[in-house]
Amino acid sequence: MITAILAILLFVILIFPHELGHFIAAKAVGVQVNEFSFGMGPALWKHQKGETLYSIRAFPIGGYCAMEGENEESDNERAFNNKPGWAKIIVLVAGSFMNVLIALVIMSIMMGYYGAATTTIDTVAQGSPAAEAGILSGDQFLSADGKEVEYWTDLQQTVSDGKPHSFVMLRDGSEVTVDVQAEKTDDRYIIGVTPMMDHSPGTAIRNGAVISWNMVKTLKDVFQQLFTGQVGMDEMSGPVGMVSVVHENQSRGMQFFFYLLAFISLNLAIFNMLPLPALDGGRILFVIIRTLTGRMISDELEARIHGAGMLLLLALMVFVTWNDITRLLS
Repeated sequence: MITAILAILLFVILIFPHELGHFIAAKAVGVQVNEFSFGMGPALWKHQKGETLYSIRAFPIGGYCAMEGENEESDNERAFNNKPGWAKIIVLVAGSFMNVLIALVIMSIMMGYYGAATTTIDTVAQGSPAAEAGILSGDQFLSADGKEVEYWTDLQQTVSDGKPHSFVMLRDGSEVTVDVQAEKTDDRYIIGVTPMMDHSPGTAIRNGAVISWNMVKTLKDVFQQLFTGQVGMDEMSGPVGMVSVVHENQSRGMQFFFYLLAFISLNLAIFNMLPLPALDGGRILFVIIRTLTGRMISDELEARIHGAGMLLLLALMVFVTWNDITRLLS
């Protein structure tokens, strides 16, 4: 039951904000939105407000933003197909922008909740190497063996070799030098100190942005490996695979779930910006081409190309879903 709830939450947070981004941008540049829906399938609730029908549908797995002239020709001057290129690009980019924003917000909230380790000591374990060396709570690490300690991870890397080290500490405004020999416990070396945690909004946003950017670099490498054949198509996962990952890692707590959510949200943003038919990136490519070539490509021809692209995407979805099911049954 919990897996089902988390899976629904996963799809809602991934897809609905994406469509909300398109909706907000469309309204901002004057595109007529015929319907904006939360969920898919049969309508449970509808409300007409102005030109837009707002609806809530039976399956809470995302939503959609239906714009006039999005996939067909329209004589309406406010139709998507009649808007200038810059306006179309803003609308198309807005969906992926929202996915990036969602990832950044999620990671920033996580960093604010759990905090970021500082180089100032919170506790010193009794009888530990740090306690025997005279290190006190409130001391701040400045350097280790002459090298600056900028992050708590710098300290962890230093003591991991198990050798004696000389630390310069800041204590009550004065510098103090202490020599510490780390001890081995649970297959790692420690000196017996824990850091004070920084929960400030500025630090949380900065660290959230850093982690999000590292995710983007990881995804870039994955896409590069996929297109160069280093990663096979049979290793891709779809919705079933995502639900399986949520179920398998449910015991790891909400921290892992939200990390996964941010990672997949960035994945969706990057994937949608690929210059392939039916994707937002492909639509942007056509906007640029048609801006440069004039009316050489008609709305009808572009719609057919995107329709063919959608069929290929559906085929890909069937393929990865079959892979997911096969992996589950094996």
